[in-house]
Amino acid sequence: MKTARGRQREPRLIDLHPPHADMRADVLAGLAMMPKQLSPTYFYDEEGSTIFEEITRLDEYYLTRTEAEIMRDHLPEMAERIGPGAAVIEFGSGTGAKIQQLLGFLSQPVAAVTVEISRAHLETAAYRQALRFPHLEIIAVCADFTRPFQLPDINGARRNLVFFPGSTIGNFTPEHAGQLLGVMRSVAGSAGAVLIGVDLVKDTASLEAAYNDRKGVTATFNLNLLQRINRELGANFDTSAFRHQAIYNRTAQRIEMYLVSQSHQSVRLGDASFDFSPGERILTEYSHKYEVEGFSALASSAGLQTAQVWTDAGDRFAVFLLEPDTG
Repeated sequence: MKTARGRQREPRLIDLHPPHADMRADVLAGLAMMPKQLSPTYFYDEEGSTIFEEITRLDEYYLTRTEAEIMRDHLPEMAERIGPGAAVIEFGSGTGAKIQQLLGFLSQPVAAVTVEISRAHLETAAYRQALRFPHLEIIAVCADFTRPFQLPDINGARRNLVFFPGSTIGNFTPEHAGQLLGVMRSVAGSAGAVLIGVDLVKDTASLEAAYNDRKGVTATFNLNLLQRINRELGANFDTSAFRHQAIYNRTAQRIEMYLVSQSHQSVRLGDASFDFSPGERILTEYSHKYEVEGFSALASSAGLQTAQVWTDAGDRFAVFLLEPDTG
């Protein structure tokens, strides 16, 4: 790859050697809990990622297109608030489309940094960014961004902007979301900022429809988790004996996604056996929703103050610009 001046410029890879998840151990531990649960981390094998992309295009699933609408309508204002000379640090590689859109509007950005625990996904994202922005320094950091990590030196950056789109913050409990916001504050530094997508509280019908689509794509996505455990770990889940369920817990302000056993059954994984009764549920995901004031309070507890909030016309989704509270 050549820059405009003809010099070769490869992405800079920094491997902090994060501990890799042990899927077998995590699944065994989760199924031994009461109630049973499985980590949503394991949704995203190749099949799961493909299904999720289909989910984002569904009529009921407003989140992706609403955030895109907010970004499209307010990117010039966001860029002005962020200012020139930013290093954009994206937590999680994603498809790369959102960071590319943001970088295209910023004034004289100096670097794009992707932080991702999967080295394979990380390298793919870094080379994609290098092809799209040959004038930028592209840095790939292999790290677990949910825990404190050392950001590499970035030459010429006036401020660090941590970018976390897509409402992924909602998959963390408020306690863990606060801890993650604390990591973001540390990475941003005293002069930096955080740009983050947050799904907002709304009526129960709209929320439950987004996770119980008419075509059953979300159900297929949820059940694929059991199929992945069968494929990769040799379990014997009968996926036809489970059904998808997603409900909104208004008290906790979160969608709760489950796989519900339809009968008395026993599932084996290696030497372990797990019994299920009819109606017994496996928790697979939380998706917390926030009011603007509530998320601002959570950010404040992590040392971040709300500098600006952009929402859509229906107040369904918000993009927050947070800055360190130095007072």
